[in-house]
Amino acid sequence: MTLFSLPIPTLVLDLTGGLCVLVSLYYLFSKSPTYWHWSNASLLPYFLLFLGGGQWMLAGLQVTYLLFGVHGLYLWHLEARRARGEIRFNERAWYGVTWAASLLIFAYTVAVTDFSQAWNGVQFAAVTLALVANFGTTRRWAWAWPVWIAVNAVQAVYFWHTGYWVLFALQFVLAAMSVYGWRVWRRDEARAVAFA
Repeated sequence: MTLFSLPIPTLVLDLTGGLCVLVSLYYLFSKSPTYWHWSNASLLPYFLLFLGGGQWMLAGLQVTYLLFGVHGLYLWHLEARRARGEIRFNERAWYGVTWAASLLIFAYTVAVTDFSQAWNGVQFAAVTLALVANFGTTRRWAWAWPVWIAVNAVQAVYFWHTGYWVLFALQFVLAAMSVYGWRVWRRDEARAVAFA
């Protein structure tokens, strides 16, 4: 990948994105807004990595992640203010805007992808599952974690094929972290039901 006439090795982009993702998940377990900052920081190296490799759907997914990231951070802020009784807001409309924009980006990247190549079908499956998992994550629903595990499984196969070795190894770490996150969030949901 060349950026502003500077060659950037694929491995540097792969490592930088992976480190940011690992830090972000540490904060996601506790549902800290800091998650969104680290998650958003991972998007540029991954966008450049996928753009350089011609993986249009995965590059487009980084743009939708950015929409979810900025929007999710703001919504978590609004939800915290609502929980303190400071405001009311139209949650359905706020989430609807993000989904409409994300689906438009997804439709565009699907349109520019050549599906005569079988591996683009694998890319499509990973991106579709990731969009569903992102929806659950922004809502802080525990079922998002098993969907992330499915994303990791599909992406591991794809990244093995493309030779993105850090991303390949990262899928196993992320899957293990997702199992932990699922347990933590299910416990939180059970507590919320018990105190309701």
